[in-house]
Formats: sequence, C-alpha cells, structure tokens
Amino acid sequence: MKVRRQARITALQALFEIDIVHHQPEFVVAERLQEAPLPPLAESFARALLFGVLTNQVALDALIQQVAPEWPLEQIAPVDRNILRLAVYELMVGLGTPPKVTINEAVELAKLFGSDNSGRFVNGVLGTLYNHRAELAGSLHLVPISSAPFSDQDLSSDIDLASEEKSE
Repeated sequence: MKVRRQARITALQALFEIDIVHHQPEFVVAERLQEAPLPPLAESFARALLFGVLTNQVALDALIQQVAPEWPLEQIAPVDRNILRLAVYELMVGLGTPPKVTINEAVELAKLFGSDNSGRFVNGVLGTLYNHRAELAGSLHLVPISSAPFSDQDLSSDIDLASEEKSE
C-alpha cells in the first residue's frame, strides 16, 4: 500500500475512534502507529491530518454543512463524516497534494471503509467543495498544523509500504 494512503488510513481510523468512542487523540494515534508503523515523514503527515482535523473540526463541520445542507452531519455515517473532514481539511489547507488527488484518495477510502454508496457521496460533496472552494475559502479560517507542506518528493505516492518492508 502506498505511504500517503496508509497515512490517511491511520488518520481516518484515529478520527473514527475519537469521534465514536471519545478516546484521547494522543493515545489513539499511538495505538494506530504501534499496530501499523509508518516511516517518519508519513507519520508526520498522518499526525498533521489528524490534529489538523481535530483543531479545525467546528469550521470543517460548518463547511461540510454549507456544501451539503440536505445532509445533517449527525445523519452522515461516521466513517463518511470523518473521510469528509479529513479531505476537506487537506483540500482547504493544502498539504502538498493536488486537489484532485485528495478527492480521489477520499473516494478510495470511502470505497474501502464505507458503504456501497459512500464513494459516490464523498465524491459529490468534495466535487461541490472543489468547484466552490475559492468563494468558501474567504469565510473559512483554518489553523494549519504543520507549516511545512508535505510534497510528493517528501512522501512519494509511488512508494509502497510492502516493498519497503521487504527491502529492509
């Protein structure tokens, strides 16, 4: 599995647990990383996503409601809700990933962890956000967690964790 995707999965699993069971974020991320260790840059990326979403959750939720008003947040499946939070944060803050890649990764996570309709739902919400992001960004004040963007050179999307483990 690619490093960035694994980092997003780690962040998503932690967000889901924090959202549903209300465990402490530091404990949750430590447990996830112990179960599935990541290279240092990927771990930093996962932490930036996780703590970025948690720090900005109120603003992210408001933005999701603005883009998808017919879906009250509490009625969105928890996994879909957290995928949206993760992707909206990544889209609006910009962590070195092209927007269309962020959307595609969110759709893939939705297909992997969500219901049969999750991929289409996530794609629709994020597509709407992407098309209106310029006007939405003006009213949004997100706090980026990491000041340094994670470029594709830092975390090549071509790196595969399985092949990396075999070479060690």
